[in-house]
Formats: sequence, structure tokens, C-alpha cells
Amino acid sequence: MTEILSPAAPDTLPQVVRDFLQAVAGRDANAVARCFTPDARYFLAMPHPAVEGREKLQAVFERVLGEADRVRWDIVTSSVDGDLVFLERVDRFWFGENEAPIECVGVLRLADGLIAEIRDYADLGAWKERKAAATGAPSEG
Repeated sequence: MTEILSPAAPDTLPQVVRDFLQAVAGRDANAVARCFTPDARYFLAMPHPAVEGREKLQAVFERVLGEADRVRWDIVTSSVDGDLVFLERVDRFWFGENEAPIECVGVLRLADGLIAEIRDYADLGAWKERKAAATGAPSEG
């Protein structure tokens, strides 16, 4: 099994968060969806509207993970405070041999052992430019 957590990601991360990161690295949208509550909300890029509900999240992850040939989200730093988990990440996507990384901070709220909400903060302009460069496609803006 490929290790997906950097040394900065402590073993104290809740299991569901570790499962979520492993499912992302495995490009398994079904396993990703199982990490969420049925009514979960994921703000993929604040302040844009959230994707709401486990089924819609699975569909989004099928598309996002399916576009890339390989995915790994590296944890730079993390903190857990009750039902809140803060993750400083570098989300890495490979298109063929070309990598498109994006720095991100995610705030996760847990409920009943599952992820109830994620708010991700990233520079979408930088992501679009890097993805376009990696795929050879025109930048979306």
C-alpha cells in the first residue's frame, strides 16, 4: 500500500480522515463517499456553493479523480480540535507524467464518526493554470 500521509500528519488524525485520504489516493469515489454523512456538504473552493449529499459528492469525486492518472494529497500540517480537523495540504494530480499540484487548506467537521462538512481554501486561478499546463489544454481562465 502506498503511504499517502507525510510525516507531518500524526497518527492522531481521526480514522475517517485517514480513510478519506486513502480513498482519494486510490481514486475510489465510492470509498470517498462512504466517509461522509448522507447530508454532508463539501465546499470544494470557498466561497463557491457546496456540493451537498453523499450521492452528489460521489459523482463529483468520480469526475475529479477520473480525470487524473494519479492523485495524492500530501499533508503538510494538521490539527484536531474536537470535531474539527484542520489540514494544510498539497493536492497533487498527475495527467500522464505531468503533475499539477495545488496548495490547499481544508477545514473538516466530523459527526458520528463521519465527515459532515469540508471547506477547502485554494487559489483556483493557480489550479486552473497548473492543470492546463499539465494537460496541454487551454486555461479555463
